[in-house]
Formats: sequence, structure tokens, C-alpha cells
Amino acid sequence: MDKYFSFSEHPVTSFYGENCFTMKKMKKYLSPSAFTQLEQVNQGKRFLNRELAQEVATAMKNWALEKGATHFTHWFQPLTGLTAEKHNSFIHPEEDGTIIMDFSKNELIKGEGDASSFPSGGLRATFEARGYTTWDSSSPAFIKDVNGAKVLYIPTAFFSFTESALDKKVPLLKSNQYLETQTLRILQILGNEKVQHIKINVGPEQEYFLVDKKFYDSRPDLRLCGRTILGNLACKGQELNDHYYGAINERVTSFMKELNIELWKLGISSKTQHKEAAPNQFELATVFEKANLAIDHNQILMDLIQSIALHHGMVALLHEKPFNGVNGSGKHNNWSISTDEGHNLFSPGDNVQDNQLFLLMLTSFIKAADLYSPVLQASTTNSSNQHRLGGLEAPPSIISIYLGDKLTSILDDITSDRICENNLEECKDSFKLGIYALPKLPKDLTDRNRTSPLAFTGNKFEFRMPGSSQSLADSTTVLNAIMGKVLKEAADKLENAKDINLELHSIIKDNYLNHKKIVFNGDGYNNTWLQEAKERKLPILENPIDSIVQYSSKKAIDLFEGANIFSKQELESRTTINLQTYSKQINIEATMMIEMIQKGIVPAVTTFLNTFTRSIINQKKLFLPSTKQTQIAIFLSQELESTIGLTQSLHSALSIAHAKNTNPLSEARYYQQEINPLLEEIRIHADKLELYTDKNLWPYPSYDNLLFKL
Repeated sequence: MDKYFSFSEHPVTSFYGENCFTMKKMKKYLSPSAFTQLEQVNQGKRFLNRELAQEVATAMKNWALEKGATHFTHWFQPLTGLTAEKHNSFIHPEEDGTIIMDFSKNELIKGEGDASSFPSGGLRATFEARGYTTWDSSSPAFIKDVNGAKVLYIPTAFFSFTESALDKKVPLLKSNQYLETQTLRILQILGNEKVQHIKINVGPEQEYFLVDKKFYDSRPDLRLCGRTILGNLACKGQELNDHYYGAINERVTSFMKELNIELWKLGISSKTQHKEAAPNQFELATVFEKANLAIDHNQILMDLIQSIALHHGMVALLHEKPFNGVNGSGKHNNWSISTDEGHNLFSPGDNVQDNQLFLLMLTSFIKAADLYSPVLQASTTNSSNQHRLGGLEAPPSIISIYLGDKLTSILDDITSDRICENNLEECKDSFKLGIYALPKLPKDLTDRNRTSPLAFTGNKFEFRMPGSSQSLADSTTVLNAIMGKVLKEAADKLENAKDINLELHSIIKDNYLNHKKIVFNGDGYNNTWLQEAKERKLPILENPIDSIVQYSSKKAIDLFEGANIFSKQELESRTTINLQTYSKQINIEATMMIEMIQKGIVPAVTTFLNTFTRSIINQKKLFLPSTKQTQIAIFLSQELESTIGLTQSLHSALSIAHAKNTNPLSEARYYQQEINPLLEEIRIHADKLELYTDKNLWPYPSYDNLLFKL
């Protein structure tokens, strides 16, 4: 991008969405009848027939060719957590040696590729290579331009020959449909017949670090592990709180400008950008939109952050904890439910009916989070997020809900059948048929609590546990499923109730009184919270492996099979994949640590020790007395010996780990219980060596360079 690109000459409104094949653009390329039919497909009112598919394919091709595209790809999200693509050109050879540019209905609707190298967790054998993609018409196609090479990207679902989901999109779409169905049931029972559709909304907040590429290239741990597995804190970190919302320097501003332009071209509504708490850490937030689209856009956003950073001589780090001792990076999932009329169902209303619905939705979520908190936690667990969660930078791994004192007081009053005592005039209304009328509730019922993993923030829930590198499809699928399950139970009761108002009040009351133990408005970082959580009998999963296996627990299987989101086999496969990925990532970190110590640190410290020892022997004049010099030499020798010995132990432990790879669970537990502690212990000794070794001899860029030089 031209650094002198002028928004006065090219206002955002002139190019916003120009590389996205939106419904508005489709209307120009499709016949009126075809466009109406496609709208009905997206609304779930009809299936996509072959005639309509051919017209859409032709329209999509014509638009892409006009934009200069030469290839298309079915873009999908396999269980690696990344995205995948295989490019095909529009070229079709003719018998006379010429070509035509073509794109058929078959190529639009479904693609086929070799899926044998994608993780399946045992859903199919390796030799069963077929993987299929099918067009997701609810997420618009877009054109990606890489140095003039333009490719049409078609968002797709990915599944096996036996129709098992091999991606994150299929379960997400199923969960959206499940929650929509149950929410519509509730609305219709309560007398709202106008609402035809429910929208599950997501507003992601994406955190990331930027480092200078020349320093990144000299850190093999950053290149292969995504984080520094060795390294001391700089003399200054984030303790002065001078980074958060601080001024953004020229280099990063230029990067952000290009990033915003490319996002806006794709119709991705980048809204907020700022410095985060740690040095060289930043955040970008987009506007709320439908969950499926928001998650697709977040995957594109992560890719663009990384690719555009390179244009500016920087590297973007999405690892949850790239630097020990400073804040890690999360991805907040701001999640809400609204109607096609624009009514947010987590917003208090101006009349009795709206507030009854609000209280039902709110307390249903409290019940859902309490019953299924282990599954919710599992959706955010991996080897990198384990370094971030629980520190004074991210929510603790114990799931609780923050409501704020005001809203908690209102719920306590309502569910205990007494007049509110919180001095809110709106809350002092008549008692009728066991229900407080509540004609109006205050709009701003909560403050923010950054120590809470799951906070109610006015009209949405902010789930703060997902990590920076993770797809929000996992946590959103679980949020949808658990809320849908509780709403289904409520709808079943209301449909059979003799008096809907009394039954509604009973449900709200039971939801809150039986599950309010998960509501915690205090400081989640306080050491007393762990003991209090134990007293409340909240699930406390001691390590990431205990969390990962929750996906295939009986409770999870009953939940997801009952909602037709996952089969038991699909859940077990995801557990297997997550366990295997955990082990592989720790293995890479351990192998990298051995290499960095053996090839870099040991030679550097040995060279320094030899020089230092000779200077003592030769009685050279140094700034320290001779006895101090000797003590330092002895200390360095001991630390080096400990580092070498522990590294050899790590090498032996890895050999044992390889022998355990027939069982993903036992292998993962071995890595968590045996390898991880060794990595932490070795780091302590190796980092002491860095403190005393000549900086000119130390083989790797320091935290000072990585965090403070951009």
C-alpha cells in the first residue's frame, strides 16, 4: 500500500466492501427471481437447487473476473484451528487450443480434495483421503489480493465421505440453528408471533504483539514455537502502566492504516485499535455481526495482521503468552442474541413483557454456565492458553459470572419474592400473580470486571477466556449449545403450563436460586477466590488435560447429541485431536529448548567463562574484588552444569514420551506432568546464565530488544 494513501482522496465509503461479494452486489448480477430465491435460501426457507446455483456461480465468476481474479478457492477451517485453501484457475481449455474462463454450479456448490493430512481424531483412516467442501451461502465470497495476484475465496464447510464434520464451521452453523429454534419457541409462547428469525451476534476483540523482524528471525523459539521459551524480563516491563492506551508510534500507525484499508475493502468493520497493557501489545475490535460471519472475519483478520506486519518489517505474534512475565494475549468473545426486529434479548425493556423475557434469558444463561462450565472451559484450553489463564492479566480458569452488585441485588429481590430494596424507583412496583411487574429496568446495570472470565456487560456476555490464536467458533458453539439446552427445557415447561405467568416466574426463580453460586462480583485475582470457589463447589479443573477431556464427557455427549451439533464420535475425535496437539506443541518447545541450549547458550557461556576465568588467573584489574570474581565464576559454572544436566534429563524424558504415543491421553498427561516442569526448571537456570553472560556473546536477542524496539 502506498504510505501516502489519502483518505481525503479515497474516503472509506468509496472502497468499503469493494472486495466482498455482498448481497447488494449479488442483486446487480442476478435476475430478480434468482436473488429472491437466494434470500430465501439464506433465511432457511428453501434449499439451493442446481438452477439457482448455476446462476449464482456465473454471477460470482463475472464479478471476480471484473476484479481481476484468475483463481478461486474453497476456503475452510479444519480442526487445526487455522484456515485452508486449494487454488483452482477459472481456465477451461477448448479443443482448438484456446481457453474460456468458466466456473460451474458444481464447482461452486462442492469441492473435493485430499483431506488425509488434516487431523480427524480417528473419524476416518489416513488412507481415506476424500474431504468435501460445500458453499456456505450465509458468508459472502471475497477476493484476496496478494501483490496483484487475486483469488476468489468461497467460504465453505468441510466434511468427510461419511458426512462427519472435519471443521469448525459445521458445528457452529448447527449450534446457531439450535439456539435460534429454541429462542423462537420461547418468544412464540410469550406471545411474540412477529419475530421470524433470531441472530446470534459476536463482537471479537483481538489482541496481538508486534516485534521487529530482525530480532524475530534471530529467535528460533519465536519462529517455531510462537513464544520465547527462554529469556529474562527487561529492566522495565509494564509495571508503570504507561503502555495501555498510550500513543502509537509512526511505524505501527502506518501498519494499522494498511491493515484497516485491507479489512474495510473486505467489508470487515474494524472499529477500535489501541495499545494494550504490555509493551508492543495491541488490540483491534470489530463491530458486532452475525456469529458465523464474525468468526470468518476474525480468521481473515488474523491472517491479515500477520501478512501486513511483514510489509512493515515486523512480525505479529498471536501466541497467548509469547513473553514470560508480561501480559499475554486473549480474544474476548462478546456474545449476544437479538431478533430480526433488532431487539437485543439481553437488554432490559420498557414494559413488563420485555423485562420478563430479559430475566428469563439472563437467568437461563446463569443456569447454562453453571451446569456446563467444564465444557465451556474446554473450548478455550490448549497448551498456549495454559500459560495465560490465571495470571494477573487474564481471567482465572475457574468459571464464574460477573453481574454487578446492582443487577445481583435485583435478582435476589425478585427470586426471594420481596419488594426490591435497592432504591430503584423502577423496581418498586406491584406484586401480581407472583411476578414483579418491573415496567422498566435501568439500562446500565453493571460496571466492568476484567478479572471475570464471563461478565455481563449491559446487553451481552463477554467471555474473556479464549486465547488470541484460537478460533471463536469453539467457544461460540458451546455458548449456543448450552443456552439452547436451557431454553429448550424452559420452553417445554411453558408449553405445558396451565398458567404461563406463574410458570415463567417459577423458571426464573429456580434458574437463579439453584445456580447463583456461579455469580461472583469480586476480584477473581484475589487469592481467597480459589478457596471460596471450592466452598461453592464450583468445578475446578486442576490442569489443561482435565479440561480438554471434558469435550467427551457424558454430560457433553448428551448435550451435543441432543442438540444434533456433534455425534459422540465427533466429540471423541476432537478430544483426541486436542490431546495430540497439546503433546506435539510441548514436544516442539522441549526440542527447541534443547537445541537453543546445546547450540547457543552452552557455547556462549563456556566462551565467557573461559575469558572470565583467565582474567582472574592473570589478576587483571576488574571492577570487582578477586573473591567476588571467583564466586561469580563458580556460580556460573554451577548454573551451567545444572542447565546441561537438566537438559540431558529433558532429552531422556522426551524419549520416554515417544514410547507413550499410542494413547493420546496418557501421552498428554506425561507431557503435562513430566515435561512441562522440566521446561520451567531449565528456564530458571538458563535465565540466570543470561544475567551474567557478556551481552555481546549471548546468542539471542533480549526482551529489551523484542519488547521496546519497533
